Amino acid sequence: MSAQVADRVVMRGICKRFGMVEALRGVTLRVAPGEVVGLVGDNAAGKSTLMKILSGAYIPDEGDIWIDGEHTVFGSPRDAQRMGIEMVYQDLALCDDIDVAGNVFLGREPTRFGRILLDNKKMHAESRELLDSLHVRLPFTDLPVRNLSGGQRQAVAIARAVNFQPRLLILDEPTAALAVSEVETVLDLIRRVASRGVSVILITHRLQDLFAVCDRLCVMYEGTMSADLDAKEATLDMVVAKIVGQGGPQ
Repeated sequence: MSAQVADRVVMRGICKRFGMVEALRGVTLRVAPGEVVGLVGDNAAGKSTLMKILSGAYIPDEGDIWIDGEHTVFGSPRDAQRMGIEMVYQDLALCDDIDVAGNVFLGREPTRFGRILLDNKKMHAESRELLDSLHVRLPFTDLPVRNLSGGQRQAVAIARAVNFQPRLLILDEPTAALAVSEVETVLDLIRRVASRGVSVILITHRLQDLFAVCDRLCVMYEGTMSADLDAKEATLDMVVAKIVGQGGPQ
């Protein structure tokens, strides 16, 4: 298993069926520590299903998963989180009426006095430190999230995931519906997260974003992994051809 030890994540031979529909047909994916891998494909190609398996939301019918060389079976998202896997979904799952610090610690808040009270001072101090370390420009951590822009909200969602020191961060369409000026802010945040040694899987339909931050590009087509490309050598035309099933596997 020495080949797997070098990788942060290895998914091999992953199959998933929903009734008569084969959503995944023997998919293999690997991600190295600190690597940013773009995962793309047309609708129903299998991207979301594969990532839901990796994040513990689905259980595969066949196949194996290794995390840092350890063979792993996830029965729930909590199992995946315990192994250091965090996923930021497209809807972000932020609470609009809670402030930035509250969202950064949402669901895993520090407490004091025997868990009777939330430790708000600690949440705000550590949120400030985290946001500053990621170069996220938010002046106050007591702002309700509903008052933030789309890019700022995305940054808070990513910071929340990073706060729990993940080994792998999965981002689902993080730049969708953002203004052009905010897209680069989010892409820069992805670079900073990866520079910490965190592996990142980026799901996006904005193909231009792939070439800005990704080391490799993995293309899915009809439940299979149709291509695994070096981002420095790939072209936009090449990626589009793989997405629509042209050119065969690579």
